[in-house]
Amino acid sequence: MAKTEHYYTKFEEGKFYHIYNRSIDRQPLFKSEANYRFFLKKLDQYLFKVLEVYAYCLLGNHFHLLIRVKEGLKVTNPMRDFSVHDIVSKQFRVFFQSYALAFNTQHKRIGTLFQTPFKRAKVDNESYLIRLIYYIHANPQKHNLVVSFRDWKWSSYNRILSDSDTKLKKKEVLNCFGGKAGYLRFHSDIQEAILFDEL
Repeated sequence: MAKTEHYYTKFEEGKFYHIYNRSIDRQPLFKSEANYRFFLKKLDQYLFKVLEVYAYCLLGNHFHLLIRVKEGLKVTNPMRDFSVHDIVSKQFRVFFQSYALAFNTQHKRIGTLFQTPFKRAKVDNESYLIRLIYYIHANPQKHNLVVSFRDWKWSSYNRILSDSDTKLKKKEVLNCFGGKAGYLRFHSDIQEAILFDEL
């Protein structure tokens, strides 16, 4: 269950946030591999303009993101000055609307798809950041979708270890753990206090 403050947390430039949300009716957000790929494509299209992604996990009826808001965001409008929070929130709304429209069309569904407002928790220290990365990656195992979270295709766990080009902040994540060995070591121990605790 989301904490009340997670519905109203304001975005600030240069800060980290845990973004998480689920479908309005707890029904699947993703019904095919194409849906998962399309979600990531839309995330790239709409959100990388305003933020950096450090970790993610897409599950049956919900998702988790660890993001950092970019610095220097500005929108000029003679009628209004837009805050960083306004800019980032708008991009999330467009992202959710774009995915929901395509999903509803494909699956002959009508109405809202995502719960609103979406949840976001500010990450204010490095210990929390490291534990959150593990928590996000371990979520498929927590929900019994796989025996080992390492086998879940739709998380950033293996992408962070790969040599392929990506906008994912792989180097920065590995540095949080003191390098690849530290990343693997932290993820090799089942951190039950993290896995079953709602961060």
